[in-house]
Amino acid sequence: MLYGAPPSVRRLSQVKPEIADTALALFMIITSWLWALIEPAQGHHPADLPSLALTLLVNAPLAARRRAPYSVLVICVSGAIVYHLLGYHYGLNNMGPLVALYTVAAHRPMRAALVCSMPVVAEWTHSSSLHEPRVAVWSALGQALMVSGCAVCVGAGVRLLQSRTRQLTDLADRLHQEQEAAAHRAVTLERMQIARELHDVVAHHMSVISIQAGLGRYVASSEPQTARQALEVIAHTSSEALNEMRRLLSILRVEPAGEDDELYTTTPGLERLPPLVERIRRAGPSIDMTVEGTPRPLPPGLDLCAFRIVQEALTNVLKHAGDDAHVRIMVTYAPAHLALRVTDDGHGTRAPTSSGGHGLLGMTERVKLYDGVITAGPLPEGGYEVAASFPMPSSPQERGLPDTDRRCE
Repeated sequence: MLYGAPPSVRRLSQVKPEIADTALALFMIITSWLWALIEPAQGHHPADLPSLALTLLVNAPLAARRRAPYSVLVICVSGAIVYHLLGYHYGLNNMGPLVALYTVAAHRPMRAALVCSMPVVAEWTHSSSLHEPRVAVWSALGQALMVSGCAVCVGAGVRLLQSRTRQLTDLADRLHQEQEAAAHRAVTLERMQIARELHDVVAHHMSVISIQAGLGRYVASSEPQTARQALEVIAHTSSEALNEMRRLLSILRVEPAGEDDELYTTTPGLERLPPLVERIRRAGPSIDMTVEGTPRPLPPGLDLCAFRIVQEALTNVLKHAGDDAHVRIMVTYAPAHLALRVTDDGHGTRAPTSSGGHGLLGMTERVKLYDGVITAGPLPEGGYEVAASFPMPSSPQERGLPDTDRRCE
């Protein structure tokens, strides 16, 4: 495929070689025979049936020039020599041997092309000497060498170009495969990290359930109301834990190879945004953070997801926007959704969310986990924006359930 070429050239390149070679042979036969009929006889025999047969012998084998280049060359040169020895037009049937020589140079090693050029040089020298009998042999030989050399050079150039094209095609295929493998590894590693983080979330829920179960058992006889509240908390917490596990199993297809030292660290959330913003601010960019609405407790997994998205967006600001960039963070607690927006006025370029950039791939995976929507891209006035929105789950109070004891977290 000729990328970047006009449509007509691309369509021509897609024609089967056998069809193209057959068309070339027919074209040369017809033009040679018409030329012999139209041009009057001047020092040579007029066109007749034997000359037509020899014209066919010289040009018809070109239809098989790619399959048997050596045989085609021998037949074409032999036919041309006989044609000229019989006294027919000295200017005709010279191109067939040249095309055959070009084919040898384009599809066979250079050494073979140099050897095959010798009969072509002899044929052209003989034809040139017939054209101007008084021309010295060395002049005709020089002309034959020049023409044959051009055919060999063009053929060798085409062969080299085809070889380079095949190499580039192979390299492009390998690069595409490596990019797909790298993207797959990035997604797999990010999912493994999400699995570790969700492990902490589930462990948190189980801890709450364990403590509330112990409390309920302790006060079951003396304080039935407290015991019922503990059971309600257990029911709500276990439901959230099951939802987290259901999300986990819906996206993960591999298990982590092993646990590291950070597996049981405290899971961060939006309440840890101020320290994060302060650290980034000390690194150079100026940051303004705004919280709209009334902050309320979020499920630990969603809380962690929102924190990680803001963290990754600020990391991209440090990498691409420059130290003098101004950043705005807006966290909106709406009744039905949670919205995050991180914008900067830097001038660096970043990969789109759908391809490239392992951090942005991780953001997309996290947002899909919680049925959210994320967009990331440059702003018309300059800078970059990352925006995410999540459906907000109902709180325990809205369900008529007591708050989870914060001491259990």
